[in-house]
Order: sequence, then structure tokens, then C-alpha cells
Amino acid sequence: MSLWFATALIAVGVVVYLLSVWHHFRLVRELNRGGALPSRPSIQAVLIALFLALVGLALATYLISVQGSADLHFEANEEVSMTPSTNKGIIDKPSNHSVEQTVDGLKNILQSKGVMLFALIDHSGEAEKVGMKMPPTKLLIFGNPKAGTPLMLTAPSSAIDLPLKVLIWEDTQGKVWVSYNSPEYLQERHSLPPELLQNIAVVETLATKAAE
Repeated sequence: MSLWFATALIAVGVVVYLLSVWHHFRLVRELNRGGALPSRPSIQAVLIALFLALVGLALATYLISVQGSADLHFEANEEVSMTPSTNKGIIDKPSNHSVEQTVDGLKNILQSKGVMLFALIDHSGEAEKVGMKMPPTKLLIFGNPKAGTPLMLTAPSSAIDLPLKVLIWEDTQGKVWVSYNSPEYLQERHSLPPELLQNIAVVETLATKAAE
């Protein structure tokens, strides 16, 4: 309702301004004709001016309070909306083992479940070959065509994130982490139907077991 109140207040202000101009010219004309000066100010004009001043002050106070509440609401929403974009859909789980041990554990789990390991990329090893140092960092790419193919048929763009990937890496403090794309993030990213979520949700189980 603040818009309508403000519009009405402006309209009243314009009317009062025009009446004041008209009254001013009339007073000047009377004085030029030799008329007497008013003995006292118009009570009606003073009351109208005070009323408009109070309404304007109340409206200004209200708008300031509304703006403050809107800013707080925007900041809260901004914090919520920034949460998923901060981790970009990546889940990090601490591992109780070294990078090598975690990798070996995950490879054994994949083998026991009949999941195909398509590639093992040793980023830190490749960095060492070119004379650069990098904390142990290895990426495992794995999957099952029976589970992945329905996803790609439903949403061809999902092929850019398939097969599934798990990154096992060590940070600068020597802590080992197991990182992977959140299944819910992949589902939203590619608009996958809920019934196919289980086809990629297995990555959470595998990563958790490897980190234990």
C-alpha cells in the first residue's frame, strides 16, 4: 500500500502547492489595490501543512523500515543461494587413510561390486614428470553401462559428467579427502527424472566406504 499512499501524498502536495500559488497571487493583487494585510495566518492552512508534514514523516519512516527489512531478506536469500554455488555440487568427505590406501580401497570395492574402472588419472604423478610438485591427487573414473546408458538416453547432456568420478586428494595440511559430484546436483544439472537418481547415487556409498 506504500505506493498508493505515496502517490496520494504527492497528489495532495501538488494541489496544496497550486492553491498556495493561487492564494499568493490573490494576496498580491489585493495589496496592490490597497487592501489590508491579514491580521493572522490561516488556521486551515496551518493545519493542512502540519497534517501533510506528519503524514510525510510517517510514510518516510515506514519506507525506511521496509527498505531495511528488504535488505536483510535479500542478504539472507543471497547467503542461501550462494551455498550451492560455493561448493559447486561437490561433496568432500575426510578419509582415514592415505591417498594410496584410499585409492586401493576404492579399487577393491569397485571390483567386488562388478563396477568397471575406466581410468585412474594420477595428477600428482603427471605433475612430477614435468618437474612440478603437487600433493597426492588421483582421479578414478568408473561406472556401469547398464546404469549410465539410461541416464544419457534420457538426458544426453549427462554424458559430460559420466562415467562417475571420485577424486582422492591431499590438502596442504596433509589431510586426505574423497570428493565427488553430489547425485542431487547432477540430477538438477541435467534434469534427470527421480527414478533414475539411484543410478548415480551409488557414488555416495562407494566414496563413504573408501573413506572409512
